[in-house]
Amino acid sequence: QVRTQASRCMDCGTPTCHTPNQGGGGCPLGNRIPTWNQLVHEGEWKRALERLLDTNNFPEFTGTTCPAPCEEACVLGINEKPVAIKSTELAIIEYGFSKGWIKPQPPQQRTGRRIAIIGSGPAGLAAAQQLNRAGHLVKIIERADRGGGLLMYGIPSMKLDKTEKVLRRLQLLEKEGIEFKYNTEVGRDITLGELCQKNDAVILATGATSWRDLRNTEGRQLKNIVQAMEFLSVTQKANLDVETGVSKNAPPPWNLQGKRVVVIGGGDT
Repeated sequence: QVRTQASRCMDCGTPTCHTPNQGGGGCPLGNRIPTWNQLVHEGEWKRALERLLDTNNFPEFTGTTCPAPCEEACVLGINEKPVAIKSTELAIIEYGFSKGWIKPQPPQQRTGRRIAIIGSGPAGLAAAQQLNRAGHLVKIIERADRGGGLLMYGIPSMKLDKTEKVLRRLQLLEKEGIEFKYNTEVGRDITLGELCQKNDAVILATGATSWRDLRNTEGRQLKNIVQAMEFLSVTQKANLDVETGVSKNAPPPWNLQGKRVVVIGGGDT
């Protein structure tokens, strides 16, 4: 079925899926979509994986959660359903994991330069992987007790499996030589000045977890009004603590069973 989808890409005269365009579609990463679709069509899965990893550090994340602007830009979408690019991307990376093709790639030699990265979300992890493979000594500073940022505590497990995808990738990065320091908040446990003194470079990859509040709205002070990011992170942590055996019973502070819930905002969050 994946090869069938990839074959639909073969007769495209002017592909617009692999580069951002003025209409808002197209892959912002510049993934070589026509190239790896052709390789999948030909059964060359390992070469397809290599081309995919040329431009995308973590296809298992984008292939699961990306809104797929590439499919929006697919020219087949004018008259029929676009090529299922996102599912093909996920199939390539998962096939690579199943075949044992994806292994830790520690650098052959070190430069001696030290780099601190604040934040272990997708941006921080991608920067860490690139810099580590270039030979630098990389340490990621994360205020939470687990890595991944919104991948771990923002996106529910029903959309992105934490064990099969997020933890698997974090373990790979550790085996490549990247150091993780959890439960450490910059500004509280260590200052930015200290990080600058101890490292040759500091990268800020803190994400955007701050919310927009409705401070002047009537009734804002009432009970049981919860910010979505707080709700997601706390409930995700409670669920993960139980799933991983950290806690036998870690119920979140809000029991919504049987309750009527109103969500203000219709975005991904």
